[in-house]
Amino acid sequence: MSIEPGSTPEPTPAPSAAQTPTPSHESRIHGCLLGGALGDSLGYAVEFEKIDSIRAMFGPAGLRDFADLDGGSHFSDDTQMTLYTVDGLLEALEWANSGVAADTNACLWLAYLRWLGSQGVVLPDSAPFQPPRWIDGHEVLRNRRAPGNACLSGLATGEMGTVYRPVNPDSKGCGTVMRSAPFGLLPYIGADEVYKMSADAAALTHGHPSARQSAGVFSLLVHALANGRSLQDAASAALEQLQEGRLPRGEQPDSDLIDRLATAQRLAAAASGAGQLSAEDLVAELGEGWVAEEALAVAVYAVLATAPATAAAGPGPEEHFRAAIAVAVNHSGDSDSTASIAGNILGTYYGKECLPADWLEALEAPEVIRGMAARLAAVTGV
Repeated sequence: MSIEPGSTPEPTPAPSAAQTPTPSHESRIHGCLLGGALGDSLGYAVEFEKIDSIRAMFGPAGLRDFADLDGGSHFSDDTQMTLYTVDGLLEALEWANSGVAADTNACLWLAYLRWLGSQGVVLPDSAPFQPPRWIDGHEVLRNRRAPGNACLSGLATGEMGTVYRPVNPDSKGCGTVMRSAPFGLLPYIGADEVYKMSADAAALTHGHPSARQSAGVFSLLVHALANGRSLQDAASAALEQLQEGRLPRGEQPDSDLIDRLATAQRLAAAASGAGQLSAEDLVAELGEGWVAEEALAVAVYAVLATAPATAAAGPGPEEHFRAAIAVAVNHSGDSDSTASIAGNILGTYYGKECLPADWLEALEAPEVIRGMAARLAAVTGV
């Protein structure tokens, strides 16, 4: 997979009547990366806690605000790997802008290897050397924040995994989905290419079809939002593509992924009448989020179930963001990954205007995240 110089932008579809956000693409980039980091940071405080424990610590409504955390919170490997995804794409785009077609997946692999080294893992002799880049100079990214086992072991092989020669062939952990939003932010790449880039990058660490497809579908959802689709339209289009088997390379869609996404959208549609699911029912219906399709489904449910019924009624962008992150955080499962994905989605949809100012003040190292967002905006010319 390569990013070719001189790519042509994909046409932006006309917005639907219910769709009101019209942020700049630069605002969407900042919103996606900062929103994901906010969800990740709030969720990381309770990542390994059961819902009863969360309620015991923070009250019946659970953890809903950074003000509830005495010592604040850190972002996890989810944000670290998302930023390294950005850096891999940046390098490929920099080559393309200089007139050279780059192997995008190789650039991503090298970026992930530098992340692996930042986690205190000795790189194998077979791993190629790459000079450090701007991202590598920030100590906050060297902190070990519960990185996923498959991400570590897949990269530690020193072999560049592919769809056809995967590492960790049975692994479908959510470590693919939580890092894949940046693929959808590329403004001059078609939807099929976005999916293939995301799925190919997932195969660097996880070999199970659900892990690859969940990452690819998440990137497609972000791509649709970045191109002006509504939340419901973007989610429905991603599900339809799976149900109709419209995947690159003729790959058979994963039935578990289809089932989880269909259930998430059905339950979200029912939330306006029947009310939102309890944390217990959320896990019973969609799973805890430790595996790829569950993490994506929980995040999609959280975003859709808390959305205003119409563009003119209901909560505003900031209130919607707070409510969705609360749903994505408060359950017995992988709270940082589910909330990170939800934050990516809403940050892309609304742009950075939906991000609570007081939450941004509590965010760890926002200058690093903004720095990577600004670099992505600059290299894509938006």
